[in-house]
This record gives sequence, structure tokens and C-alpha cells, in this order.
Amino acid sequence: MSTPLSNLTIKGFRSIRELKDLSLASLNVLVGANGAGKSNFVDFFRMLRAMSDGGLASFVRESGGADGFCFDGPKITPKIEAELAFGENKYRFSMRAEVNGAMSVLSEGALWTGGGDWSDDAGAQPESRLKSWVNSSGLVGRFGKKHYVAQSVSSWVIYHFHDTSKTAPMRRKHSVSNFRELQSDAGNIAPFMRRMREKHHLHYRRICDTIRQVAPFFEDFLLDVEEEGENQLTRLEWRQKGSTFPFQPWQLSDGTIRFICLAAALLQPEPPSTVLIDEPELGLHPFALELLASLIHEASERTQVIVSTQSPLLLNQFQPEQVIVVDRQDGASRFQRLDAASLSHWLNEYSLGELLQKNIIEASPRYES
Repeated sequence: MSTPLSNLTIKGFRSIRELKDLSLASLNVLVGANGAGKSNFVDFFRMLRAMSDGGLASFVRESGGADGFCFDGPKITPKIEAELAFGENKYRFSMRAEVNGAMSVLSEGALWTGGGDWSDDAGAQPESRLKSWVNSSGLVGRFGKKHYVAQSVSSWVIYHFHDTSKTAPMRRKHSVSNFRELQSDAGNIAPFMRRMREKHHLHYRRICDTIRQVAPFFEDFLLDVEEEGENQLTRLEWRQKGSTFPFQPWQLSDGTIRFICLAAALLQPEPPSTVLIDEPELGLHPFALELLASLIHEASERTQVIVSTQSPLLLNQFQPEQVIVVDRQDGASRFQRLDAASLSHWLNEYSLGELLQKNIIEASPRYES
């Protein structure tokens, strides 16, 4: 069974020189200035997803090569290491940058915390072993700990709805059969919503009702099937109140279509065990941000949610103990969960967002001599 993260250690990944034993709750809000390291934290999970899909080599190549993954370069950081705890299992790995710009996975290990030792697979190779671990068996033919580790890691999803351009995947046609999981860029939002309308109508109606709070002109989606040769395609056509005209997805504003994707991700009937959302505040009206925060709170009761933001308005909607401040100290990212007690006298007069703007909550790069 897939399980959310409880604890995380990362060493040597991009700006993260050493993040040791970071505890993660059901709701975690990362806040910090540009360049503090929030995006690198999210990129670590993108890399994990690529590893579980057997696409590490492509991910590294498309990200500019392995040297950029190592803190201050491979000469300073010859090895990247990580250890993750979730449920009754742990996963650890190490990797290094090669001279040709590729990344090699040096070792990977799985542990069942209920008993036994680490099971480690060593030997440099260009791809992770996670994909092959899915069918790994244990005693008397049952699934082993490697299977449960791989199953959990592959279930964590990163949502990044930044590309809302007129040619963005979320505005284009997609196969009606591509509905099983909402993609990280919501490229398959139309078939995903169409399937939800068929199989989980109450959830679909709730999403539409939520969208109307932000876009009162919106009535419903159409999601008709179009035949193109042997392919059956659909797109995010919609209907406006008081009109039968089929509006097209490119006629939705950037903020509206981004909110549609966020609502679908947070209100989906069977969410991933861990959901990461990168800068969801982009292009949203302050009222939409308040509504988004309530959706995040609600989703965190069903799954683990990690949100990366730099919006004071969004930060205002959360409690101090839910917030992890990311800053840089001497060039390295630092992650610290807020202490509500130490901020209590400030919170009598100011909101969390105001404390961030006043730099009472320190989230800016700092260098010490």
C-alpha cells in the first residue's frame, strides 16, 4: 500500500548541502525568497519520480547534465545521498555525476522497519532499480519490502501548472484513454475530468461548484469525444451560463484554467499518497487564494500535501507549525519549521504573511563571515 513521507534526509543535491531528518506532517507549506531552495526541494521529488519511471537519464539530460545536480559541483560534492522514511519502510540511494554529463546510481537500499536489515543493491548504473523492484518478491512468493518501497515512491506526484500558454498541453486535445492519473502539468485534464464525470460524479460536481466560486460565468464542461482516424480525443471545452455556445479551452484566462487544474488535483476522488504543488498562487485573485487554501486544508485530511509558495496572502491561511521556512546560509539551503510559541507575541498584531514581508520570519539569503 502506498504511504506518505514521514522523514527525509538529502545530502549534496543542488543547493541542499545537508538536510537532515526533516519531519513531514500531513500539511507542509514551504516558504522562502527566490533562490532560497524551494524549487530545488521540489526538483528532488521530480528526480525521484523520474527514477521510479525509469527515466532518470532523460531527466538529467533535459535538466542540463549531472554536474548541476551536485552542491557546488562534483569536485566539491562527488556523491549525492538521500534517505526517506514512509510508513513501515525506508529507501536510500547514492549517485554521482560522470564525466560525460550523465548520472550513475551507485546504490539503492530498502528497509522494513518491522525487522531485518537493509537490502542494498550496489553497482553503478544509469537508471534506478525502483522500476524493477515493483515485482520484487519476499518470503513464500509474497511481495517484498522493495516492492512496497517502489510502490510508494512512484505514487508521489508533483503538480506544476505554470505553463498556461495558448499551446499548453492542458488546452489541447488528448486521448480519452489517458485518464488514470492527473499528469504533473495537467496535460490530460480533459480525459481525467471526463472519466471523473462518468465514475465519480459527486466529485466532478464538487469541482464544478468550486470553479464557479472563482469564475461565476462558468456552467459546465462539455468534454465531447472527437474521432480523428482511429483515435478518440477530447479537450476542455466548456459552456458559459446562459449560452449553448461551446467555448474552447484557449478562451479560459490563465488564472481560471490554472485554478481548474488545482481544484481537480486537490478534490480528485483517489489522490496520490503525497502531493507536491509548486507555486500554486500564480495568476490567482486574492479570493481564489483563500479558496485554494481551504482546498489544501481539506485535501490534507485525505492525503499528504506539500506546497511551495512565496505568497504572503496564501501564507496567511496556515498555522505556524504547518510552515517550513527555506533560506540560504553561506550558500546552502536551510529548512526550519516555524515555532508557534516563539512567534506568539508577533502574531497578536500581525499575520504570518506580514511577518514574512517584514522579515521577522527570516526567509532571505544570508551570508556570514
